[in-house]
Amino acid sequence: MYIHILGICGTFMGGIAQLARAAGHRVTGCDAGVYPPMSTQLTDAGIELIEGYGPEQLALNPDCFVIGNAISRGNPLLEEILNRGFDYISGPQWLAGNVLRGRWVLAVAGTHGKTTTSSMLAWILEDAGLSPGFLIGGVPMNFGVSARLHGSISDSPFFVIEADEYDTAFFDKRSKFIHYRPRTTVLNNLEFDHADIFSDLAAIETQFHHLVRTLPRRGLIVSNAAEASLERALAQGCWTPVERFNEVDGWRAGGDDASGELCLTHGSATIAQTKWSLTGEHNRANALAALLAARHAGVPVERGLEALSRFANVRRRMELRGAERGVAVYDDFAHHPTAIATTIAGLRRKIGTQAGGRILAVLEPRSNTMKLGVMKARLPDSLADADRVYCYAANLGWDAAEALSPLGEKATVANGIDSLVDGIAREARAGDHILVMSNGGFGGIHGKLLAALRELSEHA
Repeated sequence: MYIHILGICGTFMGGIAQLARAAGHRVTGCDAGVYPPMSTQLTDAGIELIEGYGPEQLALNPDCFVIGNAISRGNPLLEEILNRGFDYISGPQWLAGNVLRGRWVLAVAGTHGKTTTSSMLAWILEDAGLSPGFLIGGVPMNFGVSARLHGSISDSPFFVIEADEYDTAFFDKRSKFIHYRPRTTVLNNLEFDHADIFSDLAAIETQFHHLVRTLPRRGLIVSNAAEASLERALAQGCWTPVERFNEVDGWRAGGDDASGELCLTHGSATIAQTKWSLTGEHNRANALAALLAARHAGVPVERGLEALSRFANVRRRMELRGAERGVAVYDDFAHHPTAIATTIAGLRRKIGTQAGGRILAVLEPRSNTMKLGVMKARLPDSLADADRVYCYAANLGWDAAEALSPLGEKATVANGIDSLVDGIAREARAGDHILVMSNGGFGGIHGKLLAALRELSEHA
């Protein structure tokens, strides 16, 4: 089959492209401002990329056009596909019919922690010799790629997928995960997000219920009992066994950040424990969900916990990008107030009472929900534990300075990246930790900060 993908440089669509190429299909694609790192991955995989959405691409004459959910009506190539009656399909639907069909799909859903939990789950299965395929919205450091068809065992039935609740395509407003038909599903948590497509939390709960309706009776739902929103979604109807975690008398994960301990308990009994490199209650919950999902695929929890001692986290999850003048610069994907607060708290635990030890939080409100200002009232509280706060406010439809005014003088708002970098670099001193949070590239700010710190050092 020959497919041409519209919007190919997004993480999800780029992953589909790589899976399709690995499966032996011919793949080309286009995007606006074809950009790395995905463009580099795709080119290395032998996939031809075309800049822009010119209607002349119809001359490629693929068997099918695969349409990413970033493509809207008015796109010139899409309009001509519709005018000419060419075959088209959404990314999730193509994936379901050509990769997932007949496989044991393990899907990880939730507002937060999908990428980390999916990465943990894929690694546990890999470490146990089950050789899973996967499609994840980030790059697990244990694998170095965001997607693969299978591991060393080419007939492995297992496939781990990050199950996103965002809509499927311009013509299919159901959540992506409706297409995946998983046998094992993790429901990690559920908060209001994606205000550009959902009116309220109840609307997202309905989509999660629709996912639950697709699971077989012989499947398994691993669900966070601490989340009332998930309980409401399950209460709408459930025909699949549910294994809950974070229950007082059930499965729980504990540990100590200082010692790196991860401990698995059930009721009052300690099942197993290990040392690992991650920190925070949120990551322990992610680990517990992954362990229970892997157990459903045949990996004992003790074996899974051993695998997590070798788990190397995910790129852009508290990733240290470098240090200059004794100042560390981190990159993190956090873009929702809950994730922002959790990330800052995690860094605070990590640095403890180190000399200096200030956290300079740098935020780009880039997601559609953030740009709409729906979460702006929650930002001051989510950033309160940082010592200084810097916000990049270009292209926002709301007043960031006003929204962050409860933080007083410790908050700075800028409309230019260069001026933002200059201000941060001049403020930073040895022992500080600059935490950059964005779900995009943020104009390469990490490298710019390190360069500015280096230059200040040279001229000191």
